[in-house]
Amino acid sequence: MDDPAVPASGIGDTLVDWYDTAARDLPWRRPGVDPWAVLVSEVMLQQTPVARVEPVWHAWVARWPTPADLAAASPAEVIRAWGKLGYPRRALRLRETAVALVERHGGAVPADVAALEALPGIGTYTARAVACFGHGRPQPVVDTNVRRVVARLVHGRAEAGTARAADLADVAALAPADRDRAVRFSVAAMELGALVCVARTPRCAVCPVRDRCAWRLAGSPAADGPPRRVQRFAGTDRQVRGRLLDVLRGAEGPVPASALDDAWGEAVQRGRCLDSLLADGLVEQTADGRFALPA
Repeated sequence: MDDPAVPASGIGDTLVDWYDTAARDLPWRRPGVDPWAVLVSEVMLQQTPVARVEPVWHAWVARWPTPADLAAASPAEVIRAWGKLGYPRRALRLRETAVALVERHGGAVPADVAALEALPGIGTYTARAVACFGHGRPQPVVDTNVRRVVARLVHGRAEAGTARAADLADVAALAPADRDRAVRFSVAAMELGALVCVARTPRCAVCPVRDRCAWRLAGSPAADGPPRRVQRFAGTDRQVRGRLLDVLRGAEGPVPASALDDAWGEAVQRGRCLDSLLADGLVEQTADGRFALPA
C-alpha cells in the first residue's frame, strides 16, 4: 500500500468474525450455491439494489439453472425475464456469457480469473467475485464499497476517488493468511461497506475496526474533492428506454410505431431512445416497419 496509516495485522480476522454474526442472509451466499448462480447474481447486482435483484435472481436460476439452459433461450425470453432490473443490455451479455461457457468450457464456469475475464461482459471485479464466492478461491474482490472501506480504514481518506491499480494490493494486504478466512474476508469487506462504512452517513459507532480506522483517528476529515452528484432518473433516456421496452415485453408480437407513442410523449427523445435500443440489439424492426424484442 502506498501510504499506510494503520497496520494491516488482525484487521482481516476481525472483519471475518464480525461478518459471521452481522451478515445479511442473501440467497447467493448460502452454502451449496453453484458458481453459475453466483455469476448471475453478480451481473444482476451491478448498479442495482439487492431488494430488486433477489426475486429476479430466484426466478432466473429456477428457469435457467445452468449456462446451457440460458444459452438455449431466445434473446426475447431473456429480456422479458430481466423485467425492470434496469440496464437490460446486461441480460443479453449474460446470455452471451452462457453461450461462451457452453462453447469454451463445456457448460461449466471456470475458476481461473483470466478465463473468466475472457468471457463476454465479465470484468476484473466480476471475475474475481466468481472465483472467490463461487469457487472458494481467495481473491481480492474490489467494488465501490470495498474501495471506500480501504480508503478510510487504511489511507485516512473520506472517499476512495478514482480506481487505482493498487486497489487489489490494498485489499490483499488486509486478508487473513488462512485460505477459508481469506475467502470470507472478501465478502466481509463488501458487507462492511454496504451496511456500516456507507458513503454519506457511516455508522462508525458500530464498526468492528473503528479503533484502527485511520480516517476516524484523524478526526473523520471531509472529502477534499467536488461533491458527489446524485444521478437522476426521471426524464432521462434510461427511463424512456425502459418505457419502450415495457410496451414490447407486454406485446405478443411486433407492434407498430404508433403503439410506442403513448410510452413517451416527446417524439425526439422517444425516437433517439428507440434508435439506441435498436443499436444495442434489444429491439428489432421487422420488414414491414414494426418493432419487437429480438427473436
